[in-house]
Amino acid sequence: MKTIQLHRVTLVVLVLFVSMVALGQEEYKSYEGQLNDADTKKALSLASITVKGTNISTITNAEGDFLLKVPAEISDAMVVFSYLGYETKNMPLKDLKPKGNKIQLNISITALSEVSIDAPQNPRRLVEEVLETKGQKYVSDPTLMTAFYRETIKKRKRNVSLSEAVVNIYKAPYSTLKNDAIKLYKARKSTDYSKLDTVALKLQGGPFNALYVDIMKYPEYIFTEESLDNYNFTFSNSTYINNRLIYVIAFNQLDEIINPLYQGKLYIDAKSKTLTSAVYELNITDRDLAAQLFVRKKPNNVQVWPTEVAYRVDYRNSDNKWYYSYSNVLMEFKVNWKNKLFNSVYSMAAEMAVTDWEVNKDEKSPKFRDRLKKSIILNDEAVGFSDPEFWGEYNIIEPEKSIESAIKKIQRQLKKSTPSNGTAMP
Repeated sequence: MKTIQLHRVTLVVLVLFVSMVALGQEEYKSYEGQLNDADTKKALSLASITVKGTNISTITNAEGDFLLKVPAEISDAMVVFSYLGYETKNMPLKDLKPKGNKIQLNISITALSEVSIDAPQNPRRLVEEVLETKGQKYVSDPTLMTAFYRETIKKRKRNVSLSEAVVNIYKAPYSTLKNDAIKLYKARKSTDYSKLDTVALKLQGGPFNALYVDIMKYPEYIFTEESLDNYNFTFSNSTYINNRLIYVIAFNQLDEIINPLYQGKLYIDAKSKTLTSAVYELNITDRDLAAQLFVRKKPNNVQVWPTEVAYRVDYRNSDNKWYYSYSNVLMEFKVNWKNKLFNSVYSMAAEMAVTDWEVNKDEKSPKFRDRLKKSIILNDEAVGFSDPEFWGEYNIIEPEKSIESAIKKIQRQLKKSTPSNGTAMP
């Protein structure tokens, strides 16, 4: 069997010694709130929020909180709240308050008779059909997307490093082999190396880490004609997304395969036969082999290996075409010093949400010197957290409470270091 080349070559952890589309409008309205399960009141994380009739969207954070920014001239639109396995809710924009919105969704019940009629019998063949027809059903025009990207590094539960960016994605049609390009628009960061115990972890690749989770654009990194033979595909219980029936296909690495591959679930629209979402993880069969995939550089007396690597990607439908809307990567690593009794546990997360897009009619592309390189370390490129209004009119993923607290702490520290004339210290 030929060695499978996993696409996460840009997801690299650098372990080093240390001494210790701009599419916004000038005027906009903001709406904040939380999305919950109507029965249990449980927060719904990574739920989709879109403004009907536009390409404006955002998602909820891990605590169900959202912040939606809409151009002031849009006043009578409908806001659509949707979440996997729940009934979609449409709400007039005029009914939303600037703050304190509590939106509740009801679980969608799947009728058994509905999924049995004309349901496909071969799960692998359905996956192959989805991949074969991607050029017809996904974005077929060059597209300019505005996206929000965030990456965090934590030592256990404490934030060590935080970077955020607004980027422009020059998305190539799904029918071509041309790669996407990314241009950095705004970025900010914070790093507290004092919490790293003489080890600095850095995430190489920046927004490319999230972008390459787009299975339909980059299927060769997970499901090639050859690699499909390494998996077992089975049907799981069906569900709903945006009131559309969704087939759920579970896939697992075959027992006889030694190399670390993937396991997870694919959510396929029953009517259009398109992938709407995928949730999967690396099957760490051998920690040394897994470490070779992610660890680029480290001291000789340190062992570093991943204990968990998980991925998610979501797609959205617009005018009967599907396009990439959100993805994330979650990684956990153990760092073991040969002369130390206890291991250190670090987690790294990268997520990106498309918040607006338009057809790139002139097929404009950034100059090579302006494009982000796949080797970028965003934390080395970004500026500090000095401006609380940094993002302006851009939709972002609301920070979780721990991240929000970290940002406020940074801003307080910056104020203390600011001279009386208002000029920030270098």
